[in-house]
Amino acid sequence: MFSPIVVADDDAVGRELVSRVLEKAGHPTVTAPDGERAWALIQQVKPPLAVLDWDMPHLTGIDVLRRVKLTVDRTPPYVILLTSRTEVRDRVRGLSVGADDYLTKPFEPAELVARVEVGLRVVQLQRSLAARVTELEDALAHVNRLEQLLPICARCK
Repeated sequence: MFSPIVVADDDAVGRELVSRVLEKAGHPTVTAPDGERAWALIQQVKPPLAVLDWDMPHLTGIDVLRRVKLTVDRTPPYVILLTSRTEVRDRVRGLSVGADDYLTKPFEPAELVARVEVGLRVVQLQRSLAARVTELEDALAHVNRLEQLLPICARCK
């Protein structure tokens, strides 16, 4: 149904922990050790969801998030920032830049899984809505073609 979830963290233990928690809950993952590789995976895999650490080499989680939000796509990935930054100003900044959710480390595995599942439900709704919009655009194009034929048919009787 869904592509794998991208998990990016420069800390190998943290990355592996998040990946195992999600895979145990039935969510396949692909992992990245830095922001640059995370961005490449997001472009390649087109995941429904990404879990990004804030502080990573090459590109930060915020940098990756900005790139995701600049990409024109009807169903961009749902992005969860999972970081050791616990200050309110950091949470506000992360969410203001475009994160869909924000969790701090250390995290509770059950909460991470619950938030991922909420994110996947949101993505499913977005995809369903995007499919309906496409159907409506196709129907409108068909109506416009028919309207162009009406004057021709009126003359022919």
